[in-house]
Amino acid sequence: MAKKFIVETSARHVHVTKEDLEILFGKGAQLHNKKELSQPGQYATEERVDVVGPKKTITGVSILGPERSATQVEVSLTDARTLGVAAPVRESGDVKGSGACKLVGPCGEVELKEGVIAAKRHIHMEPADAEELGIKDKDVVAVKIETADRSLVFGDVVARVNPSYRLAMHIDTDESNAVGASGAIYGEIVKL
Repeated sequence: MAKKFIVETSARHVHVTKEDLEILFGKGAQLHNKKELSQPGQYATEERVDVVGPKKTITGVSILGPERSATQVEVSLTDARTLGVAAPVRESGDVKGSGACKLVGPCGEVELKEGVIAAKRHIHMEPADAEELGIKDKDVVAVKIETADRSLVFGDVVARVNPSYRLAMHIDTDESNAVGASGAIYGEIVKL
């Protein structure tokens, strides 16, 4: 039997630098851990911002911690259309030449000339999991997800291997809706 792993929905969120955090929330601002995420050291924070695009604003978008070296906004392609911004499908952190928006916090605003992406679906895994699955870091695989009414196979899934990761696949809300995700769902790597 193939090894199955949890598939989690990664909803829209923002990563911020210390500098931008202080602009948005005031000098000396810190992120406050609201909920641990599946990847060690990652967490949803109590802090939220509004993401402003040329067409619309999405309010109350969660910031994920810890702080990052570059501020980035991860949205679904539906969110990007709603905002009126270009959001290329990229791996997290690959923001060069990506979409622009404005972030609004309680104490200030940050204009991002780039930084809006739709995150490429991916699987986090430790080296032992990668070895067991027969894949390497940055390999692109297909993953089958079975649900009651909308089972499907996602192609173009990037394997991200690092000793600090825990085995879990991340898809955005559009992808989650496409498979009819409800409750815990699992995937397995398949050959096409």
